[in-house]
Amino acid sequence: MKRNFDVDSFVHKMATNCKICEIKDFKEDEVITTFLMRRNQFCILLDGEAQLITYDKDGNKKILYYYRKNDIFGEALFKIYMDRELFVLAKKKCRILFYPYDSAENCTEDCLYHIDVLRNLPDLILHSIAEQNFRIILLTKKSVRDKLLAYFNMLSIENSSKTFELPFSLTDLADYLMIERTAMMRELKRLKDEEIIKKTNSQITLLTKI
Repeated sequence: MKRNFDVDSFVHKMATNCKICEIKDFKEDEVITTFLMRRNQFCILLDGEAQLITYDKDGNKKILYYYRKNDIFGEALFKIYMDRELFVLAKKKCRILFYPYDSAENCTEDCLYHIDVLRNLPDLILHSIAEQNFRIILLTKKSVRDKLLAYFNMLSIENSSKTFELPFSLTDLADYLMIERTAMMRELKRLKDEEIIKKTNSQITLLTKI
């Protein structure tokens, strides 16, 4: 789902008009925010890549969502249903816009940023819902093969090409798809042997229609 939201213009208006928003930079593997504490804020990923992760009782990492440039996230958009803490972790250097909307009354009345928030927030939220719906569909796939092919097909559509780069490592891919890495590696080998895909390092090419 593509957005018409002009993030660069949005951030410029925020920087010149709004007193309550912040832009912060984060290093790779640094925690951006947590979801256990309820805060009425949302964040926009201006640059970089991040993941929403948690750990099960055995200490195994689970990737719940993967965020890319212009994605929106935050406690206000995620219902807390577990007692385990959720982390948004920077996978690359990230620049994040924080908007604590409970403090909106502390800003100037003529803040153009808030006009843009009202105009563009539905677009951002709808995109987030579309991404979450796809993830639900992805995780309902029963087999490792079906999960891999559904994900590869989505990346192919997003990139408008049969050839695309995996956005994260194979270990993270297994965590994201919630499958065992060894089972995933076996299935990737079968897909290559059957000439359904071609894999060169992190690059995947779909050789047949899925």
